[in-house]
Amino acid sequence: MSKVKICGLTQPRDIETVNRELPDYIGFVFAPSRRRVDKRVAAALKELLDPRIKAVGVFVNENVETITELHRSGVIDIAQLHGDEDAAFITRLKETCGCPVIKAVGLGQKLPPLPEDGQDFLLFDTLSKQRGGTGKAFNWDMLKEYAGPPYFLAGGLNAANVTKAITLLSPYCVDVSGGVEKDGKKDPEMIAEFVRMARPTISGHINKILLDI
Repeated sequence: MSKVKICGLTQPRDIETVNRELPDYIGFVFAPSRRRVDKRVAAALKELLDPRIKAVGVFVNENVETITELHRSGVIDIAQLHGDEDAAFITRLKETCGCPVIKAVGLGQKLPPLPEDGQDFLLFDTLSKQRGGTGKAFNWDMLKEYAGPPYFLAGGLNAANVTKAITLLSPYCVDVSGGVEKDGKKDPEMIAEFVRMARPTISGHINKILLDI
């Protein structure tokens, strides 16, 4: 069963919702974005977070020291890198920080050369100048033959298509942000529906497969 990540949390009410729905991961965005939070806000939100949920820090070309401090202070559990971070940077980060690392890869029309070893997970998202957060899906077919490290699937996911994505690709984790928002804010009902559709019962999974045949 694929795990679930709800990214871009900014408000205490967002934490209340995820504590009720219990996704496996949530994300705090520290990179330029309308969902950006600073250390103070993220620390306050993490204090409210159910300890069963892991907090992922989302960064673009951040320095090792800043990420390490956020991890050591307990604000984040995992680092997600969307910038130009190479294998040497990731190795240094893991040696200094000790946290698991997710390296994002933007996908356009075809699967590009993948990052060198070092990260624990990849994250596939739609290629964009803003390095993610477009709310648009890429062509999932290009991942059908993928056989690399476990990956997070992002880009245009929502409650209407997440079951299909899991059935087709069986990613390690499905990652959503804009797909559970209404008027730019996280919507509790949309989060609940996304989690429910991402974790179908075995019978529901079989029915979905039969409907697609």
